[in-house]
Parts: sequence; C-alpha cells; structure tokens
Amino acid sequence: MDILLKKIELPNGETLGYRYKQGGGKTLLLIHGNMTSSKHWDVFMEAFDSDYTIYAPDLRGFGISTYNNPIDSLDDFKEDLKLFVDKLGLSKFDLMGWSTGGGVCMIFVADYPSYVGKLILMESVGTRGYPILKKDEKGKPIKGEFLKTKEEIAQDPVQVVPILNAYNNKDKDFLKIVWEATIYTHNKPEPQKYEEYLDDMLTQRNLVDVDYALATFNISDDYNGIKQGDGRAKSIKCPTLILWGENDLVVPEQMALDIQNDIGENAKLIYLKNCGHSPLVDDLHQLIKVVKNF
Repeated sequence: MDILLKKIELPNGETLGYRYKQGGGKTLLLIHGNMTSSKHWDVFMEAFDSDYTIYAPDLRGFGISTYNNPIDSLDDFKEDLKLFVDKLGLSKFDLMGWSTGGGVCMIFVADYPSYVGKLILMESVGTRGYPILKKDEKGKPIKGEFLKTKEEIAQDPVQVVPILNAYNNKDKDFLKIVWEATIYTHNKPEPQKYEEYLDDMLTQRNLVDVDYALATFNISDDYNGIKQGDGRAKSIKCPTLILWGENDLVVPEQMALDIQNDIGENAKLIYLKNCGHSPLVDDLHQLIKVVKNF
C-alpha cells in the first residue's frame, strides 16, 4: 500500500500533517525526533509488517504541521498527540518514538496508559532530559553548568546557532556535514532520499523551543541540574523496548540505562549492532526484526 500524506485539524487551533499506511487490524504510531518529521520514517513504513496500519504525525512546527502556538515543553507535543488520536478515533495502539519523540511517547504512556499496548523507544532522550552545557570562550562545554532559559539556548554558539543559521540560509551542505558527523555515522541514505531528508529538515520552525523542552524534561525522581523530576517514568507500566545503537553519538548509553532504571521491570534494553542515532538508515533490517519480535 502507498504511504499517504494527510492533514487533520485539532481542537487547539493546530493542524497536524501525518503519513498514513493502510494495513491490517493492528495499529502503530511513529513519533519523530528533532530536526526531522514523519518523512524520515518512510523507509520503516514501507518495510514494516502489513498486519499494521501505521500513522506517523508531524509534530507541531515540523514538516507540514502548523506552529501557531509555541511549545514550552514536551507535554505540549504530548497533548497534541492526544487530540490527534482522539480525532482519528484511535483508542488502542502500539507507540514508537525516535530521539525527542521517545520523550513524547514516554509521557503520553505515563499520562494516558489505557491507549498504548506496547512502547518502543529508539535512540530516545533519557528520562532526565537533554541539558545543554554552557561553553567557555573557546566553545568548550563547562561541566555542571547548564543553559536554563530559551534566551540562553538561542545564543549557544556550538549546538544551536549554527543550526539556526543553516535553517535561515537554507544551507543543506552544512546540515549534511552535521548529520554525517553525528547521525549518519555508519551508512547514508541513497542520494535522492538524502536530498528529500535535507529539504525536510528545513521545515522546522521551533528548534530553540524544542531544545529548551528537552533541557527541562525530567520524568525521573532526581534533579537533572535544571529541574527536579516529576517521577512520571515509574507510571509507565506497559511492556517497553529500549533500543540503543552501540555507535550513537547523539544519545549517550547512560540515557538508555536511565530509562531502563526509571521505568523498571517492564523495560527491556536491546543494543543495536553497528548502528548510530539512525538505525533506520544504518540497519533497517535489524531494526524491523527486533521491533517485530517485540
């Protein structure tokens, strides 16, 4: 079946784009990460089990979705997701999140447990968020000193300003350098697909807001250097699969271990061989096999 690109209006004034693939009676929702959209799930959707009907929304401010109201936390994305599934009449599904999308999925399951059968977290942000360190005059991170406001994050000279400039200048060559240094570390998409992904990255309108949401995300019981955790991780009771690529340069292994520890006995951690932050590109066959087995 073809993958269709659709739109749906939410009661909160936002319109979400989403990719849809008709399949069997089981339902799977896919939630993308930062600097991407549902577009980056295309190879997975094409190759995955036809027993599943698949939905992959563009989060607010990505892809073809609107960005009428700025987000302050991953909870804003989570509430959009709740409105999205209710509008579509989806009441029981499996949920899979990549990177930032993993954080959105975790709090969705914590707050709306009856909706989700199984949770899959692929290279997910940890339960203690993704704080950004302050930099010294040479641009080196200062251990233990974190950026705590959107204004500070917007001025970060290493992780944020160069990406903002690339977006503003539509500089796909720079984005390519960043992705090949951090994400496409093992394999690369085929050339036409790569161009489509780079074009898609330029649709993001909320980089600083998302980076702030990640820095202030904390569902553990601990303090993460910016805020005290709200303890929601232990409310996740459904079977949870944590996937971490052994070569991931974006999400440290400790974040996967934190998720496993904070969710507890319902969570299983599997290491993906020869994969970095994008198992979708590094080894799609291995990824699909592990997810299907789960």
